[in-house]
Amino acid sequence: MSNSFSRATFDRRSFLRYTLTAGGAAGALGATGVLAACSSGSSDSGTASSMNPKVQLSWQKNIEFAGEYWALENGYYEAEGLGTPELLTGGGAGTGVETGLTSNKVWIGMTAPQLTAPVILQGAELMTVAATFQKNPFCIVSSAENPILSPEEMKGRKIGVQASNENVFKALLTANGMTETDVEKITVQYDPTPLTTGDVDGWVSYVTNEPITLAASGFANENFLFADFNLPLVAETLVVRQETIDNERDKVKAFLKADIQGWYDAVADPAGSARLAVTKYGADLGLEEGEQTQEAIAQNGLVVSPDTEANGLLTMTDALIEENIIALEKAGYSIKPEEIFDMSLIDEVYAENPDLKR
Repeated sequence: MSNSFSRATFDRRSFLRYTLTAGGAAGALGATGVLAACSSGSSDSGTASSMNPKVQLSWQKNIEFAGEYWALENGYYEAEGLGTPELLTGGGAGTGVETGLTSNKVWIGMTAPQLTAPVILQGAELMTVAATFQKNPFCIVSSAENPILSPEEMKGRKIGVQASNENVFKALLTANGMTETDVEKITVQYDPTPLTTGDVDGWVSYVTNEPITLAASGFANENFLFADFNLPLVAETLVVRQETIDNERDKVKAFLKADIQGWYDAVADPAGSARLAVTKYGADLGLEEGEQTQEAIAQNGLVVSPDTEANGLLTMTDALIEENIIALEKAGYSIKPEEIFDMSLIDEVYAENPDLKR
């Protein structure tokens, strides 16, 4: 069994895209920057076009965006009159979705409520119109020999927490009636070697990444999802400016229709999704097809739920929206549902195209 992991591999999978921190998307712009960007939207209204739209991804072009790859491959966007969307890699400095939207540099983006909420609360007029992941991928991964299967079981244990993830970890504790005094929090980087060497007992992770790569290296592990323990945040949400909904509602619906079709294809063919990520869209990332296939299978468990089986992929029920509002409150963001979520567009898409559900 190998206890050595490439720092580059895990830095590449760092969790900055979904951090529950005021220093995330909102901090990157600052209150003044957000408001300035919002005020300049009308004068630059032609910058981000719905023809060949710029789509800001939350991260690099790995398996996470399989639905978009299939929508491009099978011509779904083109069939809806959108041309060929340009997928822009995220995850680096200055590539935040909220930054791109408020500066009118991109037409639509993929992000998460805990990044969008603080920007809205600073004055940005953004709206979440769909949710690809019904559950956020955050988890605590631990050794199979000494597993941690719930927040309660973290008590008295050493938990590795990256600096960027301290707020989401605090939110998990708060949601489960715990404080940091209940655990021994160890500040770590992104390489999970300390977990494999026993220096920590648990590790803040993504269920679609580290548990799979650790197992592939020979380190048997267990995990539990934050979403299953009172922190049910969605992820890979599709967000647009409110003015885009107001002025191009049909185009937003057309994008959602194409994206839905792409995600049904992705769910149906994890291996094919992995091939697209490895050989075409993420060809320069050095991805491994077997690993990406396993991640696609794990990802399907976040995309598909009893609610999406009933209502269609990318939808959110009123109950799930309310759960997210409560979770955001626990994270320190007090926001009303109508200030951040608008599911009317995707509801219309399914009503007008009942054959979309498979």
